[in-house]
Amino acid sequence: MAGNRSTLAQFGVGIRAMVVLTVLLGVIYPLAMTGVGQILFHGNANGSMIQAGGKDVASDLIGQAYTKQAVKDGKPEVDADGAPVMVADPLWFQTRPSAVDYDGAGSAASQFGPNNADLLAAVQERRKAVADLEGVDPAQVPPDAVTASGSGLDPQISPAYAALQVDRVARERGLDVAKVKQLVEDNTKGRTIGFLGKPTVNVVTLNRDLAALT
Repeated sequence: MAGNRSTLAQFGVGIRAMVVLTVLLGVIYPLAMTGVGQILFHGNANGSMIQAGGKDVASDLIGQAYTKQAVKDGKPEVDADGAPVMVADPLWFQTRPSAVDYDGAGSAASQFGPNNADLLAAVQERRKAVADLEGVDPAQVPPDAVTASGSGLDPQISPAYAALQVDRVARERGLDVAKVKQLVEDNTKGRTIGFLGKPTVNVVTLNRDLAALT
């Protein structure tokens, strides 16, 4: 009997400990962290959303494709399967390619190695497309304009790629080049704590400000 009582006592202690820890770590702690996040980092805690017309339209953490349907012989172009053929919209700053079409539910890279024939062919095709869009020599096209990020979602490009697009965006929108350059500078983020990484330009926030300007 004494042994049974000891076992039951230990069982009771275990149950009480589980209940206390569940309430503490499963309820109180998450609620406290959620409250702190909402108070001190409201935007970050809610997905860093971008609004237009009072509605959430994007996140400044996830890139987007700025495209339009191609037109051939005066008609919207479609492929062999009847799907629209999409091309870069010259009215907007373009971001880097994405292996997942910027789908936040499927973050991934292409998994192609640097010597993969399909990747090399895609890079050459992208380089020509960017050079034609910007009216420059293919040698002037930065690497990030033709290669996807590791996640396939990053909205950032290099300042060099942003600078390459300034004249085209200003021309297509009838804007002063200096104003467009200022928008790029306003959306350029320097190295983290002064020495980590490289300066980047967030294309999503840049195009948001561009839309507001025009």
